[in-house]
Amino acid sequence: MAWLTAAGTLGVLALVALIAVLFLYFGPGPAARDGDQTVVALPSGSGVAAIGARLKQSGVIRSADMFRVAVSLTGADRRLRAGEYEVPSRASLATVVNLLVDGKVVRHYVTLPEGWSSAQAVDILMRNEVLTGEVETPPEGSLWPETYEVMRGDTRASVIARMKRARDDRLAALWAERSPDTIVRTPEEAVILASVVEKETAVAAERPRVAGVFTNRLRQGMRLESDPTIVYGITQGRPLGRGIRLSELQATTPWNTYRIDGLPRTAIANPGEEALKAVLNPLRTDDLFFVADGTGGHAFARTYPEHLANVARWRAIERQKAGLPADAPPPAVEGAVPGVPNTSGADAEAGSPPPGQAVITVNPASAR
Repeated sequence: MAWLTAAGTLGVLALVALIAVLFLYFGPGPAARDGDQTVVALPSGSGVAAIGARLKQSGVIRSADMFRVAVSLTGADRRLRAGEYEVPSRASLATVVNLLVDGKVVRHYVTLPEGWSSAQAVDILMRNEVLTGEVETPPEGSLWPETYEVMRGDTRASVIARMKRARDDRLAALWAERSPDTIVRTPEEAVILASVVEKETAVAAERPRVAGVFTNRLRQGMRLESDPTIVYGITQGRPLGRGIRLSELQATTPWNTYRIDGLPRTAIANPGEEALKAVLNPLRTDDLFFVADGTGGHAFARTYPEHLANVARWRAIERQKAGLPADAPPPAVEGAVPGVPNTSGADAEAGSPPPGQAVITVNPASAR
């Protein structure tokens, strides 16, 4: 009878132990220290011991040893996923293990829009609170506009490095598929010209035609005369926030294509894929000029007289939008370049501007 009593006692103890284990595994866990959840970041490559220690340190489990035993017995130790997790307050150990196995991580993204400068890219990264560390402004045009997934604790320098690698990879692929019609001689020249195309038009369908205009101008020895290059020389990649002044139009900088021949010294933004494709495969066209058309796009012209007619139509639209009489001068921006085209000289009157002559001096705030 004694052995029956001992067996019964052991059975009761085993049952109690089993209940205790089940309670530890399925019962409520610790309360969150702040709010109704705890954020835990598990770095890639962390082992079971390191994960258990991180969870215990964060206050989402009571015992790192119990965590190791639980994931070993359930086979979860081979399926745990790194990442950032939001663990509900009082979540059971079973819930925590399932979260890590299912990989229900919190996802963070950083987006660099097409045509944004490297200075603006740094601004974006510095505003992102999940990233860490300082970063220097990278060379203009060296980053690939895209949406990147990041983890809490990633350094800003590592994100910049990813953006640079992505640009180098995509640029190499696009360069290999370039057309013989392209005017650029190197991948870096492609980035520079594509950045100007990117800043000139937000209409994707126009980019090959704008690239065609710039290609024609460069082949004929004409200056690009692109307003965004003036702005970059003033702000180094940040918005100007006002019209371009006459003094700024006339100022010589390494980027002001009203004053210099050929391409700017560097890119003026980080161009996207479509702008690069446009430069590497420009539209075959006879166009040499373009100006805003009032719809968000541009009117293109082959000759200077045609361009002047397009400018006149744009000015009429400006007057109409401003509620001015048809014969009134176009609305002016304080300190901006006067909206009077340069039609002086025999060459301009004939509609065939000589190579390199600055012939587009309409209001740079609205026309190119």
